[in-house]
Amino acid sequence: MDRERGESEDNLDYSVANVEKALHQLYYDPNIDNKNLAQKWLMQAQVSPQAWQFSWALLSPNKVPEIQYFGASALHIKISRYWSDIPSDQYETLKSQLFNQIACFASGSKIVLTRLCVALASLALNMMPERWPNAVGDMVKMFQTESSDVDGKARCMALLELLTVLPEEFQTSRLPQYRKGEVRNALAQESGAVFPLLQQLLQTDSPVFISQKALKCFSSWVQLDVPLLDCECLMQASFTSLHNAELFDTAVEALVNAISQPDAQRYVNTLLKLIPQVLQLQEQLRQAVQNGDMETSHGICRIAVALGENHSRALLEQVEHWQTFLALVNMIMFCTGIPGHYPVNETTSSLTLTFWYTLQKTIYWQEVDISDTLMYVYEMLGAELLSNLYDKLGRLLTDTEQASSWQHIEACLYGFQSIAETNDVNYSDVIPGLIGLIPRINISNVQLADTVMFTIGALAEWLADHPVMINSVLPLVLHALGNAELSISSVSTLKKICRECKYDLPPYAANIVAVSQEVLMKQIHKTSQCMWLMQALGFLLSALQVEEILRNLHSLISPYIQQLEKLADEPPNPSNKLAIIHILGLLSNLFTTLDISHHDDEPEGTEAKKKPTLQGPNPVVVVLQQVFQLIQKVLSKWLNDAQVVEAVCAIFEKSVKTLLDDFAPMIPQLSEMLGQMYSTIPQASALELTRQLVHIFANDPTHFVPVKALFLLVTSVTLSIFQQGPRDHPDIVDSFMQLLAQALKRKPDLFLAENCDVKALFQCGVISLKFPEAPTVKATCAFFSELLPRCREVQPIGLVVHENGKLLLQAILEAIGGQAPRSLMDHFADILFALNKHCFTYLSIWLKEVMQQQNFPSSRLTQGQKETFSQQILRDRVNKRRVKDIVKEFTLLCRGLHGTEYAAEY
Repeated sequence: MDRERGESEDNLDYSVANVEKALHQLYYDPNIDNKNLAQKWLMQAQVSPQAWQFSWALLSPNKVPEIQYFGASALHIKISRYWSDIPSDQYETLKSQLFNQIACFASGSKIVLTRLCVALASLALNMMPERWPNAVGDMVKMFQTESSDVDGKARCMALLELLTVLPEEFQTSRLPQYRKGEVRNALAQESGAVFPLLQQLLQTDSPVFISQKALKCFSSWVQLDVPLLDCECLMQASFTSLHNAELFDTAVEALVNAISQPDAQRYVNTLLKLIPQVLQLQEQLRQAVQNGDMETSHGICRIAVALGENHSRALLEQVEHWQTFLALVNMIMFCTGIPGHYPVNETTSSLTLTFWYTLQKTIYWQEVDISDTLMYVYEMLGAELLSNLYDKLGRLLTDTEQASSWQHIEACLYGFQSIAETNDVNYSDVIPGLIGLIPRINISNVQLADTVMFTIGALAEWLADHPVMINSVLPLVLHALGNAELSISSVSTLKKICRECKYDLPPYAANIVAVSQEVLMKQIHKTSQCMWLMQALGFLLSALQVEEILRNLHSLISPYIQQLEKLADEPPNPSNKLAIIHILGLLSNLFTTLDISHHDDEPEGTEAKKKPTLQGPNPVVVVLQQVFQLIQKVLSKWLNDAQVVEAVCAIFEKSVKTLLDDFAPMIPQLSEMLGQMYSTIPQASALELTRQLVHIFANDPTHFVPVKALFLLVTSVTLSIFQQGPRDHPDIVDSFMQLLAQALKRKPDLFLAENCDVKALFQCGVISLKFPEAPTVKATCAFFSELLPRCREVQPIGLVVHENGKLLLQAILEAIGGQAPRSLMDHFADILFALNKHCFTYLSIWLKEVMQQQNFPSSRLTQGQKETFSQQILRDRVNKRRVKDIVKEFTLLCRGLHGTEYAAEY
């Protein structure tokens, strides 16, 4: 055989015997080189002219399924890829032979039956519609005809298999484009021969395996864009099947595919009929959530989201049915709020995110389309378009004889807004005139007022370069702040002005703060707009003198501090919790933007403007020190509530990110509080804040002692969590690994501390590598990638790695061998690369030892493949990209995917 394969292809003897020998070699020869040689030879055999002879022989009943499967595959390849080589007078004979073989295998090997069905499907697609006009109908008749040789259920399953693979083969077929259209139309018409059969099977007391196959067949056909109207009865049957646990997953897939087909939006009446059916699943959904049945809640959510996400525009246009659509939205909202930690005990909420994005986009689609059109016009006309808009707006506002409709005025403003948001209008000579016209607009209409606000916001950068014009529009914005209906537009516009024009706003600061305080106290705005408003005030205060900042901060914050003091004295309850989180959020957002340091990205000429000069503590630090004890008091009552703890940590985290070195006076007391918090009830948010402190202050000798003490304390507490079992705390593990990586990057000396148990940390990392959550694994890989390069400079690390590195290697290879998702392979490759670079001698020994284990890291590997991989890894000590490629190839071998089409797509 080997000699024959080395000869030229023309002389190769593709006999039945030789093909069988090669297949035996492929499946059972332990030598990988022989396997590869056999595979190459068999691929040539499949496309050779002799394939027409040996294929049928290989299908003989006395052959094993592996050999029969090769024969069926060869037939499929000849039909699908070399159709033009088949004489037309052979078509009918070939069709008849395939029907006979499918009948023979109806009760035989499933994998061979499927391959024969795929071959017949390919034949049908190549003959449709001219040479085989009623292909699908003929298939149905052929298998419905009584046959004494084939059991009725087996015939039914064979027919369903053939009908299922037919649309799938069409999707992957190599038909020319013009033929694809013809065949798609023919198939869509022939669904009339398929759907009644499927309906009959699903409505009678068919065995579960028949019903399941019928649902799969329906799922396959709807992907051919069959009119949704024709699918109504089968969709109803699919909804009924959702109550059968064995049919649930297949029914979900069928419904999602039917609902998601692009052409479905044309059938609005059918879509409207679907909503009540989806809503009827709410009780089943609630029970699934209550019982922790993630599979059921996930499946029902997929159906609801498919309907909402794919057809929100069509359904929104049916204004008379808005209540029905709103009920669907509420159902999806329930899915978004399913309790649990994603993806440990909840996998549904993330499905809904695209729906919310699509819904928002759908609501605003008209405005976007208009905006895009204006952009194209502006590209052609430039300044002329702005002049025309200005002239039109001027006439509308000054025409005393005829009152202008607000829609015409709004259209002109929207034009200015769209252009100013995406283009530099700094040199336009009409913008000053526009700013002069805006105060003359009667904004009693809310929609017009919204557009006025957004237009002013779009011109914020222009106002920063023309500060003399600020006073023309700022009063309008401040007035609009008091109108709840203009909440989003007025607050976002004020925020833009405060950000872009802050060095020109000191004369207006007192008024802006006063108006903002008033609307905040009156609770005019929703939570998110309150947070934006605080960010706007943070920008504003940044440009004032320190004394003014402190005075305004005192005025702004005092009412909330008083409220917080009152809440801190009251027993915890849900209402108090919301109020506390709201106040802490306001402070966080204020401190996020209150930055009095000088930055290089400030506009030219800023230096000449009045800037604050810092003498003494930063104003934010002053305020934080004043409220520190109060925050501690709040924490003492709410320490077991993750949301309150997170809100407290956010205040300090956002402050430290903004203030950087200016935050230094807070380090001792914050470190102590964080340590107490984390020791009492460990939470991820405290670790995140600790990481920020390590990042900014670990290298500062003045603050090294408290930061070191905090680091060692949270490390000790987290180690105890690992001893008790960390599986229920993936968020803590994730944040802890990020903290360790940051510490190694910024201050490896932290690991020299006497009470730093480096060995225990190493073992925690090995455990964390095996977590199912991808973010946790990535963070752990980052930890090891930072740890290994410190082997020489930090003695305890070097010692631990040399003693325990084999365990790490074992865990990495287990992950590569199939225990971790393939998307994470680059991260494991990083660790291998670091091991090779910094522990080469040890790695070569460890690799040899672990690879001796039988079936490790995968039972699919030969010893030769393992040795090749080890040699490749050890050889590449400088090319990280190459190591990643080696790992990707090896993981495919481990999973049995090497050389498959699935792997090629990866």
